[in-house]
Amino acid sequence: MTKPKISVILCAYNEEKFIRKAIESVINQTLEDIEIIIVNDGSSDYTLNIINSYAEKDSRIKLINQENIGLGASRNKGMKIAAGEYVTFLDADDWFTEEAFEISYREAKEKDTDMTMYQMINYDDETGRIYENDWFNLNNLDESFDDCVFSPEKTKDFLFDLSVSSCQKIYRNSFLKSIDASFPEGIYFEDMPFFFYVYLKAERISIIRKHFYYRRKHNASITHVVDANYLDTVEAGCELMRRFIDNGFYEDYKFDLLAYKINGPRMALMDITEDAKEPLFNLIKEDYEKIKKTEYYQDYLDNLGPKKKKFFLDVLKYDNYEEFKKENDNY
Repeated sequence: MTKPKISVILCAYNEEKFIRKAIESVINQTLEDIEIIIVNDGSSDYTLNIINSYAEKDSRIKLINQENIGLGASRNKGMKIAAGEYVTFLDADDWFTEEAFEISYREAKEKDTDMTMYQMINYDDETGRIYENDWFNLNNLDESFDDCVFSPEKTKDFLFDLSVSSCQKIYRNSFLKSIDASFPEGIYFEDMPFFFYVYLKAERISIIRKHFYYRRKHNASITHVVDANYLDTVEAGCELMRRFIDNGFYEDYKFDLLAYKINGPRMALMDITEDAKEPLFNLIKEDYEKIKKTEYYQDYLDNLGPKKKKFFLDVLKYDNYEEFKKENDNY
């Protein structure tokens, strides 16, 4: 039996409203030689029934039906069984354009890439408006990146300005397996540590300036409202640091890495709903107290810009969020 050209991993939790569009965007690809791994992550609505209605008619669909374990762990299960030459991901409320796999597979094969990136476009579910942004358009990668293969070294100066979305890339499966790629489990923002680890391990990368992926923005999206889910920005940042340190990336990137590590939770604390501000502050403080006891503490003091350094030291200085807030109107 020949390998499928692409394995797409689609994880769903209570997505009855949107999953038909996601599945149909995959089964109607112009590239037919694909494997469709759908993980039903403990849905309590009609998601599983909808998946089954497609699986009965399309032998390319492999269903994993499980208790709820979260997106990172579900994707990891999908990757373990993926048999395709290449792997990509689809969120259950989004969809691909019909030629996405054919063109990205051809690009990856011809250029022999470990990872190929393409553009995403936003869709506002409430208004139907379709709109672009610089991040998902890969605008940080100028025309010198077009129609070529590059290594991470070429993007060293702006690594942390790249889009971390795992759905925006197609990956060589043997490459993912060789580096033991995995998503962190049990937290939101699992894309971020996954992306930086995989990207910095890749040797051959290319981009396609075409919008292959529609990203739906709606009220239930994790990134739509800054609420208690954003408490996980702290753990995601800690996981990112671990991966940089454990894989020897830290020294080369520490200046931007430390700024990025501080900035995620700092911005979340500004925007998060009022009820979650104190719990988030407490998590940030706990993290910074741990940092203070490590060999990396001095690096934070030496490398952070004035605003981020003040935030870092003020979190350490004040015992609780109320005290911190009195002294920090704008952090």
